[in-house]
Amino acid sequence: MVLTKTPICNFGEKLHSFELKGIDNKLHRLEDCLGKKGTLIMFICNHCPYVKAVIKDIIKDAIELKKFGINSLAIMSNDTKNYPEDSFHKMKEFSKTHSFNFPYLIDEDQKVAKKYGAVCTPDFFGYNKNLELQYRGRIKELKDLKPVNNLESELLNAMKIISKTGQGPKVQIPSMGCNIKWIN
Repeated sequence: MVLTKTPICNFGEKLHSFELKGIDNKLHRLEDCLGKKGTLIMFICNHCPYVKAVIKDIIKDAIELKKFGINSLAIMSNDTKNYPEDSFHKMKEFSKTHSFNFPYLIDEDQKVAKKYGAVCTPDFFGYNKNLELQYRGRIKELKDLKPVNNLESELLNAMKIISKTGQGPKVQIPSMGCNIKWIN
């Protein structure tokens, strides 16, 4: 595990189109997953301790964001040959265990992660209704791989602002987690 932090938000960068297989065995086009007021794309995986530390918050935030017209989806881009705990079968189990309420997609050739510049899990990309990047920060502070529970979700608050104003907060604290496991 190599601890990696996300880069600063590249405000205004446009969404990159894709079509990926979901754990429901259907192909999902990005254009069919967009929310009316914004879209949250999350790069996650099954085995990362940072993802495991915030998965309940991710689920809770995705439910709440729906009320604000924001759709969420998650993409798993890790090398599944060398990291079998991130296999498609294990993605289905992970999703079921945590009651995912959003599409969980596999990026087998890692082209989508590379297009987006994803670097770690979790890596959050929050877009406004004009499909412009407005958030590239963390979900919340972690201490010893445990969320600091007395704090609200920075991701949720940022996405709510984006749904109302189209603009993300200017100050964002990078997300951090395990680096994406690239195919050699």
